[in-house]
Amino acid sequence: MTGHRACPPTPERGFVIVAVLWILMALSSLAMIFSVYLSVSAHALAVSDVALQTEALVSASAELTAYQLMLAGEKKPSHGSFHFRMDDADVNVAFLSEAARIDLNFAPKDILAGLFAGLGASRQAAQEDADRIIGWRTRPVPGSANEEGAFYAAAGLNYAPRQALFMHVNELSLVAGLPPALVERALPFVTVFNGNSDVDKTIAAPEVVAALSRGKSEKDAFSDGLARSNEAPAGGDFAAPANRDSATAQSPCYRIETTIIFRTGRRTVSEVVIALGDTAEPYRVLSWQDEVEARNSMPPRRRL
Repeated sequence: MTGHRACPPTPERGFVIVAVLWILMALSSLAMIFSVYLSVSAHALAVSDVALQTEALVSASAELTAYQLMLAGEKKPSHGSFHFRMDDADVNVAFLSEAARIDLNFAPKDILAGLFAGLGASRQAAQEDADRIIGWRTRPVPGSANEEGAFYAAAGLNYAPRQALFMHVNELSLVAGLPPALVERALPFVTVFNGNSDVDKTIAAPEVVAALSRGKSEKDAFSDGLARSNEAPAGGDFAAPANRDSATAQSPCYRIETTIIFRTGRRTVSEVVIALGDTAEPYRVLSWQDEVEARNSMPPRRRL
């Protein structure tokens, strides 16, 4: 009886097997690449969706805040808070008048020095820092020597002071001589949106109230004429009415802190500064920051 004999392997069959294995490996790699692509695409779409939701909810917070303030008429509250739900998210909103902060463009020298002293600077250093801020925002007198510009050049800086109003509080980091750590500590207490030198003590942070007290003491130690000569911008173009003892200082600008908690547990905090307008344009957005640290301390909120 004759048995069947297996065909001996040939080079051609070996080549075919190797080719098949290479094709399988290529298909496997393609499947892995496609899987990664789908995962990344899904993540990108999810992030984009959250960003769009956040923008819409923060916009709604600003509109609701402006609506409440406009309804109040002349007796606008200096602060407040409320809560609402939208798009499967809990939204907590707190608003605070910019009168709670020291305006870098109009604050007198003694108040600025008082703030820096309260934040850790020595008395002499605080006075010098206040001088540099006054120099940054003050327009030079035409035809006279620009001493502030010369100071920056002597310090080896490759830029000159603005010598105009601060456009943003972060310009503090450009003011010559101010330590970065001091600037970082000062940012939560200063603004460029208050619009005058008044501060509402009833809503101001303890650091600001302490600065006002120190500033008042400093002013009592010097003559009014000397204090005004140190703080008044040249030409009087940037002068603002001062009523430092007023507890009811007002500002048309409000800082709105929006905390959003999504159904997934994700939490975001955004901060928007608005300026109230009229019926044609109820408000304008002056500043918008996402992913900020929660700062406002408000009374218990009410639900919309």
